[in-house]
Amino acid sequence: MSPALWEKYSRQILFAPLGEPGQEKLLASRAVIVGCGALGSFHAAALARAGVGDIVIIDRDYVEGSNLQRQWLYEEADAEQGLPKAVAAARRLAAANSAVRVHPVVADLVPQNAEELLLPAGVILDGADNFEARYIINDVAVKHGVPWIYGAAVGSQGVTMPILPGRSACLKCLFPAPPSGPQLTCDTAGILNVTASLVASFQAADALKILSGNWDAVEPRLLELDVWNNTRRSISTRDRDPDCPACGRRDFLALAGEGRAPISLCGRDSVQIHARSGPINLLVLGETLRALGTVRANDYALRFFCHPYELTVFHDGRAIIKGTTDIGVARSLYARYVGA
Repeated sequence: MSPALWEKYSRQILFAPLGEPGQEKLLASRAVIVGCGALGSFHAAALARAGVGDIVIIDRDYVEGSNLQRQWLYEEADAEQGLPKAVAAARRLAAANSAVRVHPVVADLVPQNAEELLLPAGVILDGADNFEARYIINDVAVKHGVPWIYGAAVGSQGVTMPILPGRSACLKCLFPAPPSGPQLTCDTAGILNVTASLVASFQAADALKILSGNWDAVEPRLLELDVWNNTRRSISTRDRDPDCPACGRRDFLALAGEGRAPISLCGRDSVQIHARSGPINLLVLGETLRALGTVRANDYALRFFCHPYELTVFHDGRAIIKGTTDIGVARSLYARYVGA
């Protein structure tokens, strides 16, 4: 390690359980973050400042003003420009630590691209907002023996769990199916920014342990926290379900694409639609839509305003339709303005 790098990370190297050998491993490691919202933006900042050598940020969304209360990497200018979160995050991290390599990926994690986007990785961090994405992560991680760290936060409550393939229960062991019935979301119950930062800190800490080779310091457990009511509960996850579809029978249903559908996004009255099989020319689309409503565009996406709806269209043909949670309405708007 060069003297300049030793100085940069000196306070971390002085932490005995990590030391210089652990720091060397961090510098040579690769972490993949899925979702760069309230949890993922904290993951990215913490790992970049800690010196994780390669960081991949996968996010399908763009920055909005309501994100700034809890999504640590973004500024008002990012929201005004409608920048993709992955791009805005990479710019901020480059300014914070130019010694690490950050790879922004503006994409939706789907079965067709999951293995390409998630691998290789020393660890995968969950900053997603839906169980569909988490089951895909779980399938890839279990299939390839990659550790990953589940996390979720809403209101004042959060939960996190490291998943160590072959050593602990996987997500499917504990949650064979997504939670049923109405679920609290940031849109219905709100969220304290300290809830997100606490959960993300536990996730990032486990990631640093794994990447630095300190596996014995990772506790297989499901940790539930409430920052408002000052409660904490920990449940051991050492024992795997031998009949688990994923880590038991190695039947990777999510990775096979079973049951995939458009997704209602957390925190907004929105639906994501991905109905095209190829890229789209945003310049041509913009010229067409300007006759029908207001268009704002940057190098990454096009936003079209047709009251009471707003469509954000990306190069891959994916669109986020804001103003409805009705999938039928969203599909109709997509077909009308983008095309089938």
